[in-house]
Amino acid sequence: MDNNNPLIEQRLTDLEIKISFQEDLLEQLNQTVFRQQEQIDALIREVHELRRQNPEGGVQRGTSLRDELPPHY
Repeated sequence: MDNNNPLIEQRLTDLEIKISFQEDLLEQLNQTVFRQQEQIDALIREVHELRRQNPEGGVQRGTSLRDELPPHY
């Protein structure tokens, strides 16, 4: 068993190192997801505000889409 002890110790050390890197990566991913959710929430609030400001969806009543075409068409 003494011959395997250094091998077992090395394997345990390697596993601890891998776990440490995985924990760091998991924390980075959690922070990324958190920031992205904050951005999504801000975008949702902005869309709601834009819809509140213009409930018709940007097209004024009584106008045709042809009137909305750029002049080069």
